[in-house]
Amino acid sequence: METTRERKGRDGSAMKPAKILVVDDELNMRLVLKAMLKKEGYEVATAADGQEALQILKEEKIAVVATDLKMPRLDGMGLLHRIMQDDPSLPVIILTAYGTVANAVDALKKGAFDYLTKPFEQDELKTVILKAIKTRQLGDRDLSAPAGDVDPHRIVGASSRMAEIDEIIRKVSPTTTTVLITGETGTGKELIARAIHRNSSRSEQPFIKINCAAIAENLVESELFGYEKGAFTGAVTTKPGRFELAHRGTLFLDEVGEIPRDMQSKLLQAIQDQNFERVGGLKNISVDVRLIAATNRNLPQEVKEGKFREDLFYRLNVFPIHIPPLRERTEDILPLTGHFLEKFNRKLKMQVEGLSPEVRECLIAYPWPGNIRELEHLVERMVLMAEGPIITMAIVPPEIVRAAHEPRPAAPGMTETPGRDVLKSHMEEMEKQIIARCLEECDGNVTRAAERLGLSRKGLQLKMIKHRLRKREEG
Repeated sequence: METTRERKGRDGSAMKPAKILVVDDELNMRLVLKAMLKKEGYEVATAADGQEALQILKEEKIAVVATDLKMPRLDGMGLLHRIMQDDPSLPVIILTAYGTVANAVDALKKGAFDYLTKPFEQDELKTVILKAIKTRQLGDRDLSAPAGDVDPHRIVGASSRMAEIDEIIRKVSPTTTTVLITGETGTGKELIARAIHRNSSRSEQPFIKINCAAIAENLVESELFGYEKGAFTGAVTTKPGRFELAHRGTLFLDEVGEIPRDMQSKLLQAIQDQNFERVGGLKNISVDVRLIAATNRNLPQEVKEGKFREDLFYRLNVFPIHIPPLRERTEDILPLTGHFLEKFNRKLKMQVEGLSPEVRECLIAYPWPGNIRELEHLVERMVLMAEGPIITMAIVPPEIVRAAHEPRPAAPGMTETPGRDVLKSHMEEMEKQIIARCLEECDGNVTRAAERLGLSRKGLQLKMIKHRLRKREEG
């Protein structure tokens, strides 16, 4: 098993060990977990309750929190709520006794990364912590921002391309249509997924996400569909999977292109049938799940190369949304910068008012290979280093300045349909699907279907001709 001793940075240098915060009111449990995790190469901080944990989180950089549920002063659910408000990208693992498994499942629906039931195998905890660390490193939250920082009805930006995406979100959100979001790493794919969920009729139900790239191949099935007690070594209790947790809500499959080929057929069947069996189980479990997937891969090319199932691709690609990289929408750089300035002024209790003209020019000229996530991290760094109300060139990292002054290569010819045509084609396809579904529910009766859709019979007939749905008419 990989440990922190084996991890290295991109330049080959050793990375500082990740620090784990263990929160439990039982001293023996804190001591045992601390010794076990230190043996694995982690740094460990401990707290006896949620209040003490919050103080540690203010003072130290923590990679993962592992917390008990029942504690004095501030319990595990209260701690989870505060963390989700302050730093929703921080993975929280719930450690719970058998009697509070239902609470742990509720915690997952409210943003916890995972849960383990006591007593648990040490290897099980090691695996979950490694998965949590990898998930955060992969940027599981494509644009990490607390819910309060994001207007659910508006995407930050001034470019026409983001205005088109904002309009697409408004159109697709009220439906149950499956959405596939594509774009480079750091462009804000999860932000778009969450906006769709918040604007849907399922907004009060769970938004369950899973980063497919962070899961070992042999664990993908149990993560998606859950497992029964005794299904394999270490399965000491029954555990629901992400599909089950997302019942009546939205399931967000991030980096869906990373799902192993042999698991893709099971995923396809679950999406189509909206039912599945847990690992080691015989009972068929039915769910009502709205699916949103995201990837930075070129899935059509993966299909050609035999790495991704064609039928699964078409099942996911019902309503595609492509997010352009930041370098192709420079009008959004300054609005996003202002958004992050407000965010980090609040978070860091600073009063930075803005940027000097030179800094603004530099940010616009920089190519942003890390997209919005890179801009967010840079703004946080500059706010921390600012010595006055205005950020000046003195604190802009030299590598940013150099790259901003290098000649930019000409943008490759755009192969995608212009945004307005994309929106129109999406809307027409969605209209066709809605009409077809309504006709099916009305057993082909055009008069009843027209009434349900708020159209005249003639108007519906014209739309049926347009979408080649005349064969459905029976009355």
